[in-house]
Amino acid sequence: MSLHSDISRCPSPAAAQAGPMAVVVLVALGAFALGMASYMTAGLIPLIQSSFAVPLAVAAQLVTAFTLAYGLGSPVAVAVLPPRGQRTALLVSLAIFVAANAASALAGSLSALLLARAAAGVGAGVYLALGIGAAAAVAPPARRGQAIAIIMGGMASGTVLGVPLSLLLAGWLGWQAAFWLVAALGALACAGLAARLPALPLAAALPLSRKLALLADRQVLAILAVSLLAAIASLGLYTYLAALLVPGEGSGSVSLTASLWVWGLGGIVGSFLVGLLADRVRAPWLTLGIMVLLAMALSVLPLAVGVSPWGALLPIAVWGAVGWALQVPQNKLLVQCRERQGDGNVAVALNESALYLGSALGAAGGGLMLAVQWPAWSLATGAAAVAALGALLQAACLRGLAR
Repeated sequence: MSLHSDISRCPSPAAAQAGPMAVVVLVALGAFALGMASYMTAGLIPLIQSSFAVPLAVAAQLVTAFTLAYGLGSPVAVAVLPPRGQRTALLVSLAIFVAANAASALAGSLSALLLARAAAGVGAGVYLALGIGAAAAVAPPARRGQAIAIIMGGMASGTVLGVPLSLLLAGWLGWQAAFWLVAALGALACAGLAARLPALPLAAALPLSRKLALLADRQVLAILAVSLLAAIASLGLYTYLAALLVPGEGSGSVSLTASLWVWGLGGIVGSFLVGLLADRVRAPWLTLGIMVLLAMALSVLPLAVGVSPWGALLPIAVWGAVGWALQVPQNKLLVQCRERQGDGNVAVALNESALYLGSALGAAGGGLMLAVQWPAWSLATGAAAVAALGALLQAACLRGLAR
């Protein structure tokens, strides 16, 4: 049964739009669980370390296992998926994610927990790539950008709202309860998608070598490079937010907590608001505007911190908003430019890998700068320079398209 025939049977145009957007909301619910799983483990490490009586450095490898599996394993898994059964692949990847989080809660040893986190990472990465592709396929063309924005907003909400909730639950009931909560939310999304997700359009049957040929696509490489630079600047600097804040007397801890919440809430607002622009402004131009705003916010941040940690809240809010919003036009453009070749899902998975790699490079670069005793404000200045470089690259891409 084709997607067109499914939609054509709807009783009215309003129902035709409501059905696909309901599917998008269910995909976003799964993304909410994914956002929780991606970031809550770091907060659970002290509890897990105590439970298994292992050194902190060993317990911290749980984050590494998830991140590496997500960033490196998911593009490979998406690339080898058959063109038929994309709907089944999406449901199976979400089911793997759910099962892996349940296995994490039941793990009796750290080695079993490491394996479960790696499986969760692969399932999460495959699910998000296929979920964005499915949302783009089922949403009306005029609302494709909004659909992707809803999914990214779900992931941002899971990070900002879900992580504190999961850590609070872990404090009451033990670290296992946090993984059970993620598994329950993922299972709810999986059940809803199994009931509501229609058959997806068939992708072209391409050999793996043809799918990997997208790495020779200059437009794809440029998009991935901009995402990488944005992640180095935004996510890399986020690691050192505490070091950036020069506390006033007796207000340091309060200002740091407020800054973390403002950054996260800005991310939620940015993820959803960009959906209003994503279908009205061409994606390359929207990306350029976002990169310029990111560079400006990071440039202003040291000056604002110099006045007061509270004065830094506005650039921090803008930083969080544009940092999360960027991936809406980026993913939309990747889906569009590889739609005819049938490997848009692989491109989206590679974009997620670029984000994780950029985050790691940014964190490593910031650590090196602090190790050689550069002042903390230079972290923001360096991140602003990287974001400006990304904006220049995007501007060059626009000039190339104009030619």
